[in-house]
Amino acid sequence: MKLGIIGLPNVGKSTLFNALTGAGAPSANYPFCTIDPNVGVVQVPDPRLDKLAEMYDPQLYTPATVEFVDIAGLVKGASKGEGLGNKFLSHIRDVDAVVHVLRCFEDPDIIHVDGDVDPIRDLETINMELIYSDIEVLEKRIDKTAKLLRGDKTLQSLIDIYEKLLAELNEGKTARSVEFTEEEREKLDDLNLLTLKPVIYVANVGEDEAAQVSDDNLMYKKVKEFADLEGAEVIPVCAGIEAEIAELEPEEKKMFLQDLGIEESGLDRLIKASYALLGYISYLTAGPKEVRAWTIVKGTKAPQAAGKIHSDFERGFIRAEIVSYDDLVACGSMNAAKEKGLVRSEGKDYVIQDGDVVLFRFNV
Repeated sequence: MKLGIIGLPNVGKSTLFNALTGAGAPSANYPFCTIDPNVGVVQVPDPRLDKLAEMYDPQLYTPATVEFVDIAGLVKGASKGEGLGNKFLSHIRDVDAVVHVLRCFEDPDIIHVDGDVDPIRDLETINMELIYSDIEVLEKRIDKTAKLLRGDKTLQSLIDIYEKLLAELNEGKTARSVEFTEEEREKLDDLNLLTLKPVIYVANVGEDEAAQVSDDNLMYKKVKEFADLEGAEVIPVCAGIEAEIAELEPEEKKMFLQDLGIEESGLDRLIKASYALLGYISYLTAGPKEVRAWTIVKGTKAPQAAGKIHSDFERGFIRAEIVSYDDLVACGSMNAAKEKGLVRSEGKDYVIQDGDVVLFRFNV
């Protein structure tokens, strides 16, 4: 699960990335392991897991994680190889979704690459470079498929889908904004189109708006209107403040947020939204050895969820013993929940729900 952070120079992209991955001490809220200088693995905040850790005092505490990549900067003409364009585009192809950072504050000390601050212009600059790249990919695929068509007439329907999308891209639309049936979209998957990737927009606001975005912030409003048309989410974040928060110990962080009047940091909201964007949920396992969140795609059935732990669990699946998180916490233990009849026995067709606390029974 990998998300790429993109944006023009001086919009706060790297500041946000450093805030996400900069608190390296195990006691901090964002323990991570650095893979290389521009990649960080970050915990998905989950108060349920924290509570279970309090109950069981486990030897291991293993949360779900999200991998963030600080992708190389962009200039106009990236799709033609200008600046670090080729590197920028290739790194986006490697991620599952995109976090697009847009500057929504004025500061004369931070020079914008285009002279003045306009998040919609910035957004369109990057989108057009991604669209140009997708057009090139589509045109090559259409030519290749047309040659194969002579021997396989069934490929015409595939060409029709490609040409439908190409027409929309040439109008300046992103692939994700074009309506397709589920079957049509599946046929586009192997193209790995840049503008088909899910996106979250991060509106980087000023320090005076860290707690709440002002009604007078027209830049933020414009970004929100644009995102609404795409059905995308916008998360307002003050990257500078978040970088300060990320360096604090948990108790200090809590007090800092209270002083600002913030219930949840922007980073926590971004990480959770990134996790949900890709259709992921967590089921939980709990005991004195380990409390852990297991990442699965929403809609996963019990045997396949068991396979996330070990292939033997899926191969020899017998049943899943499940209690809801709320019931487990209320009862205080799995045995107490069983005595009250709150632990269910579910079979192979059960679809695991977010927050299910699960014990798998298997035999191989």
